[in-house]
Amino acid sequence: MQYIWAFLIGGLICVIGQILIDKTALTPARILTSFVVAGVILGAFGLYEPLTEFAGEGAAVPISGFGNLMAQGVKDALKSDGALGILTGPLTSAAAGIGAAIFFSLIAALFARSKGKE
Repeated sequence: MQYIWAFLIGGLICVIGQILIDKTALTPARILTSFVVAGVILGAFGLYEPLTEFAGEGAAVPISGFGNLMAQGVKDALKSDGALGILTGPLTSAAAGIGAAIFFSLIAALFARSKGKE
């Protein structure tokens, strides 16, 4: 049953993004940023954690989960490092994801050729 909930919640998050792409004039970059900010806000108020407990990776893997991860990093770093944790917390908690994104983007850039919009 956990796999079904993960699929449904993750799919619902993706459907919301697709509807925003299809029905609004928002650019994909603005939608992406909105999802990250929504994850940060929900994580800061403690609302995203129950969702990830219920849906598992279906809520943690989408980009809103990245925002939640950064908010959790700030909370943890504030407790241990004080105000400096505001700057170091998000980077520490999300370092693996950021590093992987940079590495795989580099690999994709080596093998893919960009095209302009037509």
